Amino acid sequence: MKKYIGKRLLQLIPILIGITLLTFILMNTSSTDAIDIMEQNTGGSWTEAQKEAARAALGLDKPLPIQYINWLGDVLTGDMGESYISGQPVFLTFMEKLPATVYLTITSILLTILISIPFGILSAVRQNKFLDYLIRFFSFIGNSLPNFFVALLLILFFSLKLGWLPVMGSSEGFKSVILPTLTLAIAMSSKYTRQVRATVLEEMNKDYVLGARARGIRENRILYFNVLKASMLSIVTLLALSIGSLLGGTAIVESIFMWDGVGKLAVDAILTRDYPIIQAYVIWMALIYVLVNLATDIIYHYLDPRIRLGEGMK
Repeated sequence: MKKYIGKRLLQLIPILIGITLLTFILMNTSSTDAIDIMEQNTGGSWTEAQKEAARAALGLDKPLPIQYINWLGDVLTGDMGESYISGQPVFLTFMEKLPATVYLTITSILLTILISIPFGILSAVRQNKFLDYLIRFFSFIGNSLPNFFVALLLILFFSLKLGWLPVMGSSEGFKSVILPTLTLAIAMSSKYTRQVRATVLEEMNKDYVLGARARGIRENRILYFNVLKASMLSIVTLLALSIGSLLGGTAIVESIFMWDGVGKLAVDAILTRDYPIIQAYVIWMALIYVLVNLATDIIYHYLDPRIRLGEGMK
């Protein structure tokens, strides 16, 4: 297992280099000049000599391959440069926004689990009955609505009509996270409820379940100790993908609710052409997806004995 983890971590290196190189080339071939952006933010007018001095200070006067190598070397030492807009270190700016996104990720995933797994199991157990049709109907509706529309509906009802929750920001503690959490959880729960239902139904029709029933084992015991354990592989995969996307920051939801996380930071950076922030965000997204996939594979190793047996035969 240790050998496998080491191999996957080594695979991270060319992936990160490829992603960062592609992003670096695309941003530096843009028609927008970083120095012009910095000039606009100062509110003044720079002479050509000042612009050339700024380019030299940032290393923008060097060929593109040299710029990338220098930037990559700085990143490996923990220096991601400075924001073109705020002038603050990129790494510190990114770390300041990360806790808000992690907080929103945790609350959204927990609420999704609390909704989707029980309702998915209930829908499978009550297959083709009224409760199954009802759950499938609402999950279809929830899966069809885009996040921004759900966010606007929740704001209209809970904030403007009832006045129970704040519209945006994070100044009111736990109450502030409720609406963005609901917005994300509704879409994810709707999708995962259907997936859990399909997975549980597939397992319930397998031979080992029929054999357990024939031996007189109680239905609840079969469901909770056999079917759910076998279904966990699919459920873990779905949740892992969601954790990766949520940790990357759900840009639309964070922007609507003015939730000060990395998703909103990335949107602001794109709108203002703040290239160092965008590059840091790309690195973060690549790291998150590779590490989450690695963690998922490790969980597979412990959940599915067939994987362990397969490794032992090699």
